[in-house]
Amino acid sequence: MNYAALEIEQAGPATWIWMNKPEVHNAFDEQLIAELTELIGALDVQPQVRVIVLGGRGKSFSAGANLNWMRRQGAASAQANLADARKLANLFKSLSECATPTVARVHGPALGGGMGLASACDICIASERASFATSEVKFGIIPAAISPYVLRAIGERQAYRYFQTAERIDAATAKDLGLAHEVVAAESLDEMVQKIVEALLAGGPLSQHAATGLIRAVANRPVSAEIVEDTARRIATLRSTPEAKEGLAAFLEKRPANWLRS
Repeated sequence: MNYAALEIEQAGPATWIWMNKPEVHNAFDEQLIAELTELIGALDVQPQVRVIVLGGRGKSFSAGANLNWMRRQGAASAQANLADARKLANLFKSLSECATPTVARVHGPALGGGMGLASACDICIASERASFATSEVKFGIIPAAISPYVLRAIGERQAYRYFQTAERIDAATAKDLGLAHEVVAAESLDEMVQKIVEALLAGGPLSQHAATGLIRAVANRPVSAEIVEDTARRIATLRSTPEAKEGLAAFLEKRPANWLRS
């Protein structure tokens, strides 16, 4: 697969996607949106791909929307404008619902849609030089497409502040807010990302997918009889799978599980 806006690196069962338009700080436009959506979908159906890492070349992770792209959409017909907005929203949804574990490697600014990508990934590892912002109100718009994922990451109360002020959020604050899982020195960023990748590779792929589905099913819901029954059915279903049987057998036999040997 050849992409003009992306660079792909394969590191064993981990695939690294690099947004590769450093001259515009990896800003969003039609091309980047289409290529990222296509590539994420293509990788997610490949069983040999166990982890997807998303990073950016140049000084920025992603500086959000390309201003020329936004200007074009503002001048487009209402129908074309909406169609384009749907493509953007679908990108974040595809990334968020990816069955393959996803890790955002944020080394610099992640603004607007860039913060959306970091939030939509399962895990966010940031350099101490990283910064984040929902900067849309500065351009007379709102962080609509990214809002479900940013709200999930930082919570409703914090969103009231940052959606309206568009303040820059430094890396330490991003960790305090729950957006970044880890913040490390710039020279240690790849080492920490690799540590997370190795931890992910130790888990069973089916159970990891089921784990993210479990989170979506129970988050922000009361512990009702329906939730109790749903969680019981989920574990009962997983316990009978070949992956669970292999994982338990490997533990008891003190050997690596087969997904670690493949």
